[in-house]
Amino acid sequence: MILFSRNPKVRTVVKPTKSDDDIVFLMRSGRIYSASDSARQLLTGIPFDDAEWQQIHKLLVAVFPDLPAEEPKKSLVLHAKNQPECRLAVQPDIDGLRVELFGPAPSPAEMTLCILQSAELDMLRVAMASIASPFWESDAQGRVIWANAAYRDLCDKIGTEQPDAALFDIAMPKTPEPTRCRTSISDTARENHRWFEITSRQSNGTWLHHGIDIDAVVRAETAQRNFLQTLTKTFAYLPIGLAVFDRNRQLALFNPALIDLTSLSADFLTGRPNLLSFFDHMRENRMMPEPKSYSGWREQMAELVAAASDDRYSEVWSLPSGLTYKITGRPHPDGAIAFLIEDISAEISLTRRFRAEMELNQSVLDAFDHAVAVFSHLGVLTFCNTAYRELWNTDPDSTLAEMTVLDATLHWQSSCEASPIWPELRDFVLDGQDRATWDAELTLRNGMIVDCTVEPVSGGATVVCFKQSEQRMVSAPPRLRLTSEG
Repeated sequence: MILFSRNPKVRTVVKPTKSDDDIVFLMRSGRIYSASDSARQLLTGIPFDDAEWQQIHKLLVAVFPDLPAEEPKKSLVLHAKNQPECRLAVQPDIDGLRVELFGPAPSPAEMTLCILQSAELDMLRVAMASIASPFWESDAQGRVIWANAAYRDLCDKIGTEQPDAALFDIAMPKTPEPTRCRTSISDTARENHRWFEITSRQSNGTWLHHGIDIDAVVRAETAQRNFLQTLTKTFAYLPIGLAVFDRNRQLALFNPALIDLTSLSADFLTGRPNLLSFFDHMRENRMMPEPKSYSGWREQMAELVAAASDDRYSEVWSLPSGLTYKITGRPHPDGAIAFLIEDISAEISLTRRFRAEMELNQSVLDAFDHAVAVFSHLGVLTFCNTAYRELWNTDPDSTLAEMTVLDATLHWQSSCEASPIWPELRDFVLDGQDRATWDAELTLRNGMIVDCTVEPVSGGATVVCFKQSEQRMVSAPPRLRLTSEG
């Protein structure tokens, strides 16, 4: 009493309990040994026999943010946030600590609002208890103030000794704007890391955190990244240039062959240029046909993208340098487009050389006076000259179907007198072993005698030549005429 009388400030703050409506309780040696009925309602959930100051701080810090985290050693009076008329008085004494809350009595409107908010609070508590995602509240230093059941269950699964410990190592935001980050925790039961996406939002001076389990997302991203690395390694050895543009038409993937074929720098390609910029640089490097006008080229690029999206774009570019490129566009999932650039200069050159040789062979055959027909080892007519067409009055190139040795011999047989060589000739063309040149004489129905020579050549092919005999016509027997005199 002498100490109280010497401290007039304390006398004005700490008042004796008048009724059970006052919120006042006494603490001593880590336990609450006396509390009014209103205080007991406030302290629901805190065991009186094991009541540390940290539990009291956790309960009241949201309303009294200036409440110290350590048990105070001297008297203090704190005002509630946004309600200065509501005060908290903490009075240390020799035996322990006296904590009292006092303020004006609530009005009927405030009581009604409190009842409504209490009902809403009960509903929110049930909702938060049923959510499988961890929710928790912390102060500016990251100390956990409140946590839902999912957070506490996660603490048990991780094996944390303190149920309300800060499980996630996240940096507290410096600004009040909502933030989002990814972090992982070590799960001793699974012997791996569990990944969560944490969303933090400031509310009434504290921070609310919401964690979402993204293990499946992280696994999918890892698998996608590994798959992309595998594709990149595979495409690195392909001679065909590959350029994949995402749905925003930006370059997402390319291989080294693309650099060699387009003469574009690696720095330019790694900068993820858009599709128009990509082809524009190819045009500047003269790696694509020069358009007649720039506006027309823009329209051509738009048509190119539309055709590639429908899987119907394929063109052959003849470049000023003499190279020939084949460009193919293919649609990819999620609106992406892939372009394949292939150097077919050697193939085109070979095709042209083969075509020139074919034309030369045909010209040589046409220069012969006698008819020539060449059959492949499968018995298909591959070459014939002009003399052949004139002799047999046929043009094998005029039909789409291939002419076989059977078709040819039947046609020859219909134009000749009877001869036993036709089955033998067919067997000779189709038999690729032990063959030797032989000849025979044929007589056409118009009386012309033709020498037929059958000769094997390389690759199992057969050359059949028809040469008109020097005895061009068979003499007809003299006819007798009877007269009236004879």
